[in-house]
Amino acid sequence: MGTFCSVIKFENLQELKRLCHWGPIIALGVVAICSTMAMIDSVLWYWPLHTTGGSVNFIMLINWTVMIVYNYFNAMFAGPGFVPRGWKPENPQDSMYLQYCKVCQAYKAPRSHHCRKCNRCIMKMDHHCPWINNCCGHQNHASFTLFLLLAPLGCIHAAFIFVMTMYTQLYNRLSFGWNTVKIDMSAARRDPLPIVPFGLAAFAATLFALGLALGTTIAVGMLFVIQIKIILRNKTSIESWIEEKAKDRIQYYQLDEVFVFPYDLGSKWKNFKQVFTWSGVPEGDGLEWPIREGCHPYSLTREQLKQKADKRVRSVRYKVIEDYSGACCPLNRGIKTFFTSPCTEEPRIRLQKGELILATRGLRYWLYGDKILDDPFVEGTSRIRGWFPRNCVEKCPCDGESDPAPESEKKNR
Repeated sequence: MGTFCSVIKFENLQELKRLCHWGPIIALGVVAICSTMAMIDSVLWYWPLHTTGGSVNFIMLINWTVMIVYNYFNAMFAGPGFVPRGWKPENPQDSMYLQYCKVCQAYKAPRSHHCRKCNRCIMKMDHHCPWINNCCGHQNHASFTLFLLLAPLGCIHAAFIFVMTMYTQLYNRLSFGWNTVKIDMSAARRDPLPIVPFGLAAFAATLFALGLALGTTIAVGMLFVIQIKIILRNKTSIESWIEEKAKDRIQYYQLDEVFVFPYDLGSKWKNFKQVFTWSGVPEGDGLEWPIREGCHPYSLTREQLKQKADKRVRSVRYKVIEDYSGACCPLNRGIKTFFTSPCTEEPRIRLQKGELILATRGLRYWLYGDKILDDPFVEGTSRIRGWFPRNCVEKCPCDGESDPAPESEKKNR
């Protein structure tokens, strides 16, 4: 309740502009369509006032909707938490381990990163999510993950209602001939007549809502699995990438050192409690973090500085071997590439055979980098930046750089 009150304060009303974006419009539209059609169809299939089961079914539908919308708005309006402008560590000597943000005029606190969309340094930044038009970070990570859990559960319930409604409403309308099967959609053949008539339009709307519910269950469910995995390791998506690049750097230079992620407390339950608490407020202030025994407080930030100074880690040159149209989810690049398309507002770049790409980071089936438009050896040339499928490029044989994919993903190929 305290979080809800903070959302409706006058000074936070300007945050309502976040709703004026394609992400929230689509997300809330899907919630509205599935919830409305599920409630209408539940009246047709299982009238809530006749039986206890019907009442429970209808109350559960309302409950799903309320919890989904609450956690969605909480993730959007409560925000991830920003590093205070002008922030610097209490011990001036610690600033040597931290990066300085010229935009925010402050040092980047441990686990924080600057978001170009929000134009602020975000505490424990995971990613910028277009669906909530905000970053996922320290303060709203729990609400965001709960939304990813509740949305598929609510859609599964709604999908079951859609299927049962179509079955019960069409059962008495089917007429079988010798070579044909006819459906009479002109009138309901049941006594008494339903409160909401189930005609052709209602059937089409229910079928459309069923498709939305099933698609949301699959897509959002996959995102929930990804989030819960990194929460149990007390990591973020960005930190997972930094850790894998650290292992890659050590392996490439054959260094006699081992990188240990400092924020994994060694217990999944302890890591879980860093995000989810009974009060709804995550542990810590977002600036200082408990670390694993034997680790340096700035192990991760020192590794970031090493990677920033290492040009080999920063970019790898690839050559395009197959054309790519720039589609968000390309079916012609394979099923795995289609379903693992990065959930980000960052663009995809169109590629043509023979072009050169400088990849700076990557996933198992996708890479992110710059397309070189002019001479790659002349400074100041223009580039187009974005995501592209891994299977349409190959590493230039002249380069000795390592693959920017995480080491764990290389082994699974």
